[in-house]
Amino acid sequence: GRGRAEAGRGRAEAGRGAEGLAVGLSASTGPASAATAHRQAEQALSVARRRGGALVEHEDVAAGSVLPLLADDAVRAFADGLLRALREHDATGRGDLVASLRAWLSRHGQWDAAAADLGVHRHTLRYRMRRVEEILGRSLDDADVRMELWLALKASSAPPGE
Repeated sequence: GRGRAEAGRGRAEAGRGAEGLAVGLSASTGPASAATAHRQAEQALSVARRRGGALVEHEDVAAGSVLPLLADDAVRAFADGLLRALREHDATGRGDLVASLRAWLSRHGQWDAAAADLGVHRHTLRYRMRRVEEILGRSLDDADVRMELWLALKASSAPPGE
């Protein structure tokens, strides 16, 4: 119950000064929610480890930004896989598709604003976005695709451990 959770929090806080100690704490739950509590504690522990050792409560993870979670190795691997073909294309000197995609997504698909950010004509940007769709085999009209690509771009630019 709540008493055990408070006691656990007290022990974790007492160990805060210990070098590299990482503690993840779930929300207070009963036995029927043990699986949920375990998952919450693991998520909080993952964040604590990335921070180099700290007490992290699941409430803090759930209430914060999702962006620090993008530094996870599995997320970075997903991002690298998703963007690999575009980066390989760019490496051949045939266009700046990754930067164009980032600008277009950051401007919510506004052609003129994104083209101005890049210093190119909007028709050039439209061509590049068609190439992105062709290379990835995915439609930028799909909100889920845009979300995955944006998160992949954010994950690939996030400093490790943050």
